[in-house]
Amino acid sequence: MSWLDEKESENKPGLIFVTRKVLKYIFSVAWKTKKSVFFMAFLRFIGQALSELKVLLLPKLLIDEIMAIKDGAPLDTHIRTIVIYVALTVSAEFLSRLFQNIANSSINYMSTIFERTLNEKMCEKSMTMDFQYTEDPEVLTQQRKAQDGISWYSGGVVGIMDSLYQIIYSILLMATSVTIIAIYCPLIIPVQIVAMGLVFYFNLKNQKIELEFYGKLAKSNRLFTYFMFDIPSYKNGMDTRLYDSADMFTERGEQFEYEQIAVWAEQNRLQRTNRVKGDIANAFRDALSYFYMGFRALKGLITVGDFTMCASAASRLYQSLLGIGNNVQELTKRCNYAYQFLLYLDYPDALKKGDKAVTGEKHTIEFEHVSFKYPRGEEYVLKDVNIKISSGEHLSVVGLNGAGKTTFIKLLCRLYDVTEGRILVDGIDIREYSSHEYRKLFSVVFQDFMLFAFSLRDNVEMGDTDREASDAELENALELSGMSEDAAKLEKGYDTTLFKGYDENGTELSGGQKQKTAISRALYRNAPVVILDEPTAALDPIAEYEIYKKFDTLVGGKTAIYISHRLSSCKFCDKIAVFSDKTIKEYGTHDELVDIEGGIYAEMFEAQAQYYIEAAS
Repeated sequence: MSWLDEKESENKPGLIFVTRKVLKYIFSVAWKTKKSVFFMAFLRFIGQALSELKVLLLPKLLIDEIMAIKDGAPLDTHIRTIVIYVALTVSAEFLSRLFQNIANSSINYMSTIFERTLNEKMCEKSMTMDFQYTEDPEVLTQQRKAQDGISWYSGGVVGIMDSLYQIIYSILLMATSVTIIAIYCPLIIPVQIVAMGLVFYFNLKNQKIELEFYGKLAKSNRLFTYFMFDIPSYKNGMDTRLYDSADMFTERGEQFEYEQIAVWAEQNRLQRTNRVKGDIANAFRDALSYFYMGFRALKGLITVGDFTMCASAASRLYQSLLGIGNNVQELTKRCNYAYQFLLYLDYPDALKKGDKAVTGEKHTIEFEHVSFKYPRGEEYVLKDVNIKISSGEHLSVVGLNGAGKTTFIKLLCRLYDVTEGRILVDGIDIREYSSHEYRKLFSVVFQDFMLFAFSLRDNVEMGDTDREASDAELENALELSGMSEDAAKLEKGYDTTLFKGYDENGTELSGGQKQKTAISRALYRNAPVVILDEPTAALDPIAEYEIYKKFDTLVGGKTAIYISHRLSSCKFCDKIAVFSDKTIKEYGTHDELVDIEGGIYAEMFEAQAQYYIEAAS
């Protein structure tokens, strides 16, 4: 059972807990980011209150004055009063619009700032959470839920605060309306309450339906986005066109789109009946309310102005009661969506956090009976791996695809913790070390390395962000990797942006240049252990030869682990570890291993040597 399943099954949070937790977080973000949002909310409240004054009270006063004139009251006195009331009406309208426009425009502006703040928090979590989560489908789905939940589903900071604000405003409006109706038409109150209760009940049923279908859409939303937005990106453009795969991708994307449409259609079908029932309840409410008020007016129990005020108050009472109910529902719904964001931020560390510092410059590495299977995986990827790597030793790791070579490196770099056994550095279990300090031991180039749409300088210097950048060290790393000549030809030299996705003047590097840049990054880090996973796969034969020739210069007296399918690279390594059947089957020097009759390494080396002999003949 995953962490998320355990969290929900052991202590499934209630609406009050979720709402309180989300509100506390949202108000904290708002206060730290833009305190003025609270003043703007108050200004909007004043604007809306002036609008209600214009609708509820001033029309009654005007009508009563007009009716008084009609009934023969002195014209001069009442005309002056009418002018004052009209002036108050115009002023209330003007100030209401002014205050609300100022508040709304400011809050809309702040909404963008809040959205960026929350996105930054999510990005930070995504980049710092344990690596194993980045390959976990459950976490990726939760990431999508968090992204959607804190944005358009919940409305973010402003959306959640607005729902709470509307609840407070509706309560005050309800109190005002109840006071008016209690004085003039008291029997309207139970009619409004019953109608509101029915509508609230039907809306609550629709909210539950919406939340249920939200969970169903999370996975298809993620896959639809992948097919419709990630795959068509410019980086995939060449393969898409060469293999004419656009139709296939579109078809797959449409499949998930159709799934979404089917889900939405089913959701709408289930909610439609509840909406119709709510409309019927509203119709009966209006009929009963107007009949009662009309009856009292005809009997002379209330004036025409009173009738107008009561009609407005009745409408406002229903709106306020419905507003309280709907906004309570809306607030809890928004908080439920936003809670997915908090769940994502709360994902616990899967790796044990040690605190020991790594000391010294020379380090011995040892795998003791290490076995490993990926989280929630059924089968072992590595089984009972034992090896000791001395300080300064150059080890070549070879084996067929899927033998576990890259997983071996991921465990050494502590991207995952071992399932069984332990890995020691200088006799200490690596789980006892501080992860940040421990990873400083390694300069790594994985076969699926990543370059970023920053400058060439940034891509290399991010190899060690803890020390002050140095042009001399940057130039040395580029020289050693064979990238310096290519860098000199770039329009802006080291400051040229890689790729054109975000800079029209950026440059597109060749596969070999990308690999040299990745090697430069690892060399710039200047760590005591160098790990190169297929570092020359994209290089031409001359560039590969230069890397081989300068291998000792590249790694110096450091410990080096070299993974390659080209066994010629093994000749400049001290030892060779041959992976097969999820473990190390053979270990020794090149000369020792080629002499093993029927050995795995000997057969692999002979097969590659024979290929070159046949190619040359």
